[in-house]
Amino acid sequence: MGPDVFQAHQLYTILVFIEIGGGLCSFILLFFVSAPYGRHYRSGWGISISARAAWLGMESPAVFVILFFFLAGNSSMHPVSIVFIIIWEIHYIQRAFVYPFFITDNARNFPFFIAFIAFVFNFINGYVNGYYLFHMVSPYPVEWLFDPRFICGVILFFSGFHINRTSDKRLRDLKKQGNGSYKIPRGWLYEMISCPNYFGEMIEWIGWACLTWSIPGLVFAFFTIANLLPRAISHHRWYKKRFPEYPDKRKAIIPFLL
Repeated sequence: MGPDVFQAHQLYTILVFIEIGGGLCSFILLFFVSAPYGRHYRSGWGISISARAAWLGMESPAVFVILFFFLAGNSSMHPVSIVFIIIWEIHYIQRAFVYPFFITDNARNFPFFIAFIAFVFNFINGYVNGYYLFHMVSPYPVEWLFDPRFICGVILFFSGFHINRTSDKRLRDLKKQGNGSYKIPRGWLYEMISCPNYFGEMIEWIGWACLTWSIPGLVFAFFTIANLLPRAISHHRWYKKRFPEYPDKRKAIIPFLL
């Protein structure tokens, strides 16, 4: 192993530990302080930008950083690598360049500080996943596409993707019906949990961890759960406080459990 490769491996390791540490800190902190965007937006967090600009800016590194490693790596023409990058980009192109344009013009502003933190995370996460999959390890053999771990992971990923998108659409439609104000979501998974959109995204990245069977995939799944689970609990409490008639049996994020 040459010095350049050794240093690159060291940087990868450092970034993995930063992501793990960030997940742990977020998991603890978010039980006490709700991240101030969306329905939890409040002043006192510095400069704010439009929600649309925030989502475009903070999600785009996840599109381009991993794509750089894919194109620059030695496995860009390998079938499994191509499948990996397509699956990843299906989520992030939608999140960075489609989802923001469905945000209504009267959506609440987004603190620049929070958007910047998310930008840094997506850069790091794109780096560690891209470096590992397309530089650090040998290309996965074609037989991996028939491995039960890959097949189960793909099923989980696209199930979560469908749940996430469908849930977001239902929330958008509900806000349109209420002229921008919040209402109690009804029907589908909303009868069971307050945040099926977050539930779907957690399933997505658990699926990614499974289909890549990698440490970066596992770390990303952990970080996603560490951020979305406490936020879902905050959403659930917000609904119950705002709407006295909110369904008592509805859970926050995991059906029948939490």
